[in-house]
Amino acid sequence: MKEKKKFKMPHLLWIMFGIILLSCLATYVIPAGQFAVDEAGEIIGTEFHYLGYQTPVSPWDALMSLKSGLNGAATIMFVVMVSGATINVVLDTGVLDDLMNWAVYKLKDKGPGLLVALMMILMAYLGGFGGTDALIAVVPVGILFAKKLKLDPICALGVTTFAALVGFGTGPAQQATTQMLMDVIPYSAFFTRLVIMNFFLAAAIIMVLAYVKKIRKNPEASLMYAQGWRPETQTAGEEEQLLKKVEMNWRKIAVIFIFILQYLIIAMYPLMGGNSDLTFDFMIAVMICTMILVGIIGGMSADELGQSFAKGLASMAFVAFVIGLAKVISLVLEDGNVIHTIVYVLTKPLMDLPRSVASVGLTLIVSVINPIIPSATSKAAILVPIMKPVADALGLQPNLAVVAYQMGDSFTNLISPLLGWMIGSCAMADVPYATWLKWVFPKVLLLIFFACVIVFLLIVTGWSGVI
Repeated sequence: MKEKKKFKMPHLLWIMFGIILLSCLATYVIPAGQFAVDEAGEIIGTEFHYLGYQTPVSPWDALMSLKSGLNGAATIMFVVMVSGATINVVLDTGVLDDLMNWAVYKLKDKGPGLLVALMMILMAYLGGFGGTDALIAVVPVGILFAKKLKLDPICALGVTTFAALVGFGTGPAQQATTQMLMDVIPYSAFFTRLVIMNFFLAAAIIMVLAYVKKIRKNPEASLMYAQGWRPETQTAGEEEQLLKKVEMNWRKIAVIFIFILQYLIIAMYPLMGGNSDLTFDFMIAVMICTMILVGIIGGMSADELGQSFAKGLASMAFVAFVIGLAKVISLVLEDGNVIHTIVYVLTKPLMDLPRSVASVGLTLIVSVINPIIPSATSKAAILVPIMKPVADALGLQPNLAVVAYQMGDSFTNLISPLLGWMIGSCAMADVPYATWLKWVFPKVLLLIFFACVIVFLLIVTGWSGVI
């Protein structure tokens, strides 16, 4: 009897092209529409009209827009490549490997929980105060971390991208642009949002630790077991021998300090009044300086440093291309004039709901729209002009409307195949997107539920948005 062939998840490249094809189909089916714009080109959220005709984007047109998509995502792509190359230099010094050996085996009696929690706290705060797509380059560190703890690649994403995106979505420093568009003082209600971020960070840590405990007890419970993952088979004796060989000298400590310092400098740049138009330029400059310093202190020769940097760039090439494909999907939906229609249809029912329910509805609607408009800038440009009159009509305090928007703008990033940060992380960790979705989707639903409860409580308690 012929053995039934098991279904194998297609390569990420074909998944992305499939989503592009579905986006093209949507431009034939969803009625084309637009919001009116004023003389300055700003969207007027109260004025929407259907075009009365379709503006479909054919698959060939989508392929022809590939160059535009790559150009549109070029800045992020280059930042991701440079960041990945810099981290490869750090990895090639062997310092992170020694640090993790030292930490894992020194704290082995305490179990992996403490290390996982500390790693997630670091990543969440980096995401909350300076998060950009460049943090995707930390995924290899997460992979190394997971291997040392004998955990699967999903855990590698859990302690890096999952934690960073939770911090990025809920962080108190991430909605300054939205606040300004809503005529709210930037960084106001900082303390409240900091408390909210830490609540979600705690929830995220509990979620990851529950999975860690599950697969350490039974490796076959890992969602990656069917993909061939097995825990490493080092013996206790080998671990002890490895521990004896590890010494954390001043060079290694200096490399680690500089590696972490670069992210703190990048995070502080916008908070200290840095030019927002030059953020990515600043990041690349800091990363190049970091790469050179780390290489010299780590004992690399000029040739070794150059080869390591080049290898890191090459390893990020496909990830960068995937980020460009995600931009193409957004362009298809924009050129097909269906984005505004989707937003209009979803937000219109809010006007007829009670204030407390409408605020929760606002969070849910942004959660639905978020995966199809992953760009924070584009999303704010489209949604805030629509949200503002809705919030005014409902009598919502402006900072409360910002929190409702932020809660919706947070967690569905974790399931968006259009977000280069997310889909690129899956590619780097070699986790099939469908497998990641199976793990993260229930957690996203729970996080959204918590977000709705928080927004509802802020409404009924009369939160003023002052602190």
